[in-house]
Amino acid sequence: MTPTLTPPPETVAPPAADERCDRCNAAGKLRITLAGGSELVFCGHHANKYAEDLVKITVKFATDPEFSWRGADLMAN
Repeated sequence: MTPTLTPPPETVAPPAADERCDRCNAAGKLRITLAGGSELVFCGHHANKYAEDLVKITVKFATDPEFSWRGADLMAN
């Protein structure tokens, strides 16, 4: 049998230090990927404020390592 290499799963990079919230221009703490492949970045305040709505449209997400997004628990359920 010939071994087959499997590509790594697609990942989403957390927001870079210079990325800003799409809602208020504060520092980005959450990056979400939508079904169509578009991405949105949110600050911690707006990420948690809109968590219940964001989990409905999020396919993948990544957070700043020091940020705990309320939606992560909702996505797990």
